[in-house]
Amino acid sequence: MVFHLPQHKRKVAVIAGVIGNVMEWYDFALYGYMAAILAHLFFPGDSKVASLLAVYGTFAAGFIMRPIGSALFGWLGDTTGRSATMMISVSMMVVPTVALGLLPTYATIGIAAPIFLVIIRLAQGLSVGGEFSSSVTYLVETSPPGQRGLSGSFANVGSLMGSLLGSGMAAAVTWFLNPADLHEWGWRLPFLFGGVLGVSAIYLRRHLPKSEHFAKHVAERGKTSPLAEAFLNNRRQMMQGTLFAASYGSLYYLILVYLPTWLSHYTPLALKDAMPWNTLATALLIPIIPLAGWISDRYFRRTHVLVAVMLTLAGLAIPMFHFIKTGDPIVAGVAQIVFALLIAFPCGIGPALFTELFPTRDRLSGYSVSFNVGMGLVGGATPALVTWLISVTGYDALPGLFMVVAGLIAAVSLIWMRDRSREPLE
Repeated sequence: MVFHLPQHKRKVAVIAGVIGNVMEWYDFALYGYMAAILAHLFFPGDSKVASLLAVYGTFAAGFIMRPIGSALFGWLGDTTGRSATMMISVSMMVVPTVALGLLPTYATIGIAAPIFLVIIRLAQGLSVGGEFSSSVTYLVETSPPGQRGLSGSFANVGSLMGSLLGSGMAAAVTWFLNPADLHEWGWRLPFLFGGVLGVSAIYLRRHLPKSEHFAKHVAERGKTSPLAEAFLNNRRQMMQGTLFAASYGSLYYLILVYLPTWLSHYTPLALKDAMPWNTLATALLIPIIPLAGWISDRYFRRTHVLVAVMLTLAGLAIPMFHFIKTGDPIVAGVAQIVFALLIAFPCGIGPALFTELFPTRDRLSGYSVSFNVGMGLVGGATPALVTWLISVTGYDALPGLFMVVAGLIAAVSLIWMRDRSREPLE
């Protein structure tokens, strides 16, 4: 039976999947770039309670709500449908984003301001736990059999476009507004613009065609909980997915998030000189990601490509870190681009790989939980862990060693997996 969508509906589905991830990661990137301004406006240092809210609220949004969201949206997607879950997840990002742009500051309503901000971040963290894996699962399930890698890769294209757009909007208001206007009202503009993106995503998703693959599954499934299925009957796949997501996530955060900071702290290079190269490297990922997905559809099995990439990253890591320690901006820039081009392959191939790993009855639950625990918890904590390890050991090229370990673990987890890139979805 053929489950993929007709061509005219396929375009709408892909655009809807991409723009949801643009919205999701636009907001997360924007919050990161505007963090210093938000901290001043909502968490003043002279308020002990506000300072504690800043610390524990940020921790909860990233490390607690995202895994909870993965379980919640995974269960919803496996019981009510992929398209309905995609609508809920993007709506849960739009409303808090606009609310943040309209939120009164500490100077206006006192301690209620940081409390409301933490609540907003908790809602956004919950949404992030479900958006990416829901859209990937939908895109892959509704794809023609020979295009699952390419189709799934578009979710990460949306994520990176959102990150670049978020950083660009933050840079624009910082550049064009004087500090007084920026702190008075200008910081609100990028968040309100996020509402425009969100309304566009909701409009595109309002009549999203259903996944026929999922519809057939619903007609045949029993009453077993998909979360129970994932943890009890697909334990091996959960372990494989979490292990790969954790190692791939560590590499992703080290290369695209931590490296510019490391360069500014441990080499003669200033952050303002490292960041343009990082932005260029991130932009170059956008065309390479779908190319990687396409290659895994047409020429090489997904696990084979990724094992080669992970071993290459492991082999290059320590020599490259010793080269860039010289502080030469060209060497540092080339290293960032080489690392980024390599990490583009798991970004492009990983979505289809995760989707194919699990059977339909618990696909979204298994994917969401394993991916968010590995990528969100382990990957997201990697920069802080590496910083602490450098302070303890005094070995400032330690990120290179960490990349070797992560690359080898990723390769082992991939070899352990069954490659289903040339098989029908279960």
